[in-house]
Amino acid sequence: MDFRLTEDQRDLRRGVRELLARRFDRDALRAAVDSPGLDRGLWRELGAAGFFSLRLPEEDGGVGLGLPEAVLLFEEAGRALLPGPLVATHVAAGVVPGAAEGAVVVTSASEGLVPWLDEADVALGEVSGAVAVRSVDPLTPLHRLPSHGGAVGAEGLGPARAPSVVPTRSAPAERWPTTEVAVLLTAAEQVGSAGRTTETAVAYAREREQFGQVIGGFQAVKHLCAGMLVRAELARVAVRAAAVTGDGVEIAGAKLLADEAATANARDCLQVYGGMGFTWEADVHLHLKRAWVRARLGMTGARAEEVVAASL
Repeated sequence: MDFRLTEDQRDLRRGVRELLARRFDRDALRAAVDSPGLDRGLWRELGAAGFFSLRLPEEDGGVGLGLPEAVLLFEEAGRALLPGPLVATHVAAGVVPGAAEGAVVVTSASEGLVPWLDEADVALGEVSGAVAVRSVDPLTPLHRLPSHGGAVGAEGLGPARAPSVVPTRSAPAERWPTTEVAVLLTAAEQVGSAGRTTETAVAYAREREQFGQVIGGFQAVKHLCAGMLVRAELARVAVRAAAVTGDGVEIAGAKLLADEAATANARDCLQVYGGMGFTWEADVHLHLKRAWVRARLGMTGARAEEVVAASL
């Protein structure tokens, strides 16, 4: 079997990357960080481009492609740090009216957390009593369900000053989309972020000079960058393979590898950047914070480990 991307898949990936470069470049990213909020115009444009309806049959108004192609889209979304409940809206297409077109924003409860609840039109699952919590990621507002406790994203993050009203209408349980698809697409976002931080670290290592040469010439930096590439590519292969097989155990394993790649690569990118990486102006910390949050969504590492261990 040939697991290389087809020409159509490469064109699809290139088209999404060009769309995001035009509509959500670095300036838009930093503007979103400064003034968080969901861009409904961009959301509708994603819907018009088939981002949410990609896996719907053509006779239902969709694009008629499959999970392997959806993974490519979400890799690009993760690479660009595109904000919003993308996964929930994508898997709700065909289930929640308006989701496929980007006219309706859908979120869902996941591991006791509900991202973007105040901005969503529809919430999948029981979200009554959800309380706003301080999220480590400035572009992923979170609510926590009352039956779950603990910090979100990093130690020391507790509940916000006041509970948030939940105006969002809920979808009935029998219409919830497939959980495993949501887990895999979240893993794909992590892979995209891991690849982006690898590119960022390598580019910086090629231009930053110290002791009379670029820092990429030092063996310690070379090893960091090589390790980042290995983690990113191993996770990418696992995610794409799971998209082909649709096997639950492989999806759990892919999520484990993708979470590790995204968080570890962001940390190593910070290391390559040195003191500059810790500044607010650098984007590296945004990848790390998003990776922390995504690791808590879809399927946590502990639960993924249990799924994989149970199959042995």
